Amino acid sequence: MKQRLLWKLLAVNLPIIGIVIAVLWLAIDILAADYFTDLMVRYKISPAETHQMFLDAIHRYFIQATIVALTIACLLSVILTRKVLKPLSEIGEVTRRLAAGDYSARTTLLPVDEVGELAGAFNRMADSLEHLEGLRRTMVADFAHELRTPLTNIRGYLEALADGVVTPSKETYDILQDEIMRLVRLVEDLNQLNSADAARAYLKREKINLRDYIERALALNRHEFDARSISVDLAFENDAEHIEGDPDKLLQILRNLIQNAWQYTPEGGAFIISANRQTDNIRIEFTNTGSDITAEDTALVFERFHRIEKSRSRETGGAGIGLSIVKQLVEAHGGSVGVTVENGAVSFWITLPA
Repeated sequence: MKQRLLWKLLAVNLPIIGIVIAVLWLAIDILAADYFTDLMVRYKISPAETHQMFLDAIHRYFIQATIVALTIACLLSVILTRKVLKPLSEIGEVTRRLAAGDYSARTTLLPVDEVGELAGAFNRMADSLEHLEGLRRTMVADFAHELRTPLTNIRGYLEALADGVVTPSKETYDILQDEIMRLVRLVEDLNQLNSADAARAYLKREKINLRDYIERALALNRHEFDARSISVDLAFENDAEHIEGDPDKLLQILRNLIQNAWQYTPEGGAFIISANRQTDNIRIEFTNTGSDITAEDTALVFERFHRIEKSRSRETGGAGIGLSIVKQLVEAHGGSVGVTVENGAVSFWITLPA
């Protein structure tokens, strides 16, 4: 392909070279020859034979000069064109390596021109592909882990029941039911994540009273906050109570963030939800005391299946999907998400169109 493109680029110059040669040829025949004839007449010299000798000599030298010029031009064109095509050739090689599964492949030639911009864009695309591949592998590993634990427990209890090692009892069936519900919740989380991916095309926007929806979402988890003696406060500016959004998706965003708060707020801690109006959106912050989030976590906390607790304990955390769902739904609304850690407190924030 490179050779074909090389010859195509060279062929582009041929019509221009041909036109230049033709113009020069005609200029010599018409202008230079006429000037020569005028000189002959002025000095009373017969121009007949001399004129033809002059044209023949000029044509001969012109042809020789043209051949030399074309040879040099072709050599320079080949050299320069190959230099221009080298980054494209390298990009083609890197593309083949990416297609073969080598996501670390990058192009190293980055000239400061359009080809360099293409190479830079290609490297950024390769970075994204490598990042997505890493997320995919992590997701598969985490998904397998999330499924393995309850399935192993269920299998163990069923084998024990079948062998008579464990006596059938309400406690045993409750344990089995809990493990099955863990699987059900994981499947529901995955379905929610899939719905969040497609939310942009199915949003039903309307005017929403933000305070009412936050109070509704808090009511769903009020028992958990009370059981752990966590104080809950709301702080709203007067003009920060209405936004434009999908009611169902907004409630899902709020429920996930509030659930995340009570799961990670220590007993006797505090949880504050604040909202303030910015230029063209509303910023909502969910701040709770006590946090194990590190700088590394802040960069990955919204990734799918990333879990803050390193032990993967199901007692304090879910499958690591809730915050990813929040990110997808907020961005579907045209907003943004983030997290900050300061003075022993963690604050998740979202912005939504007002």
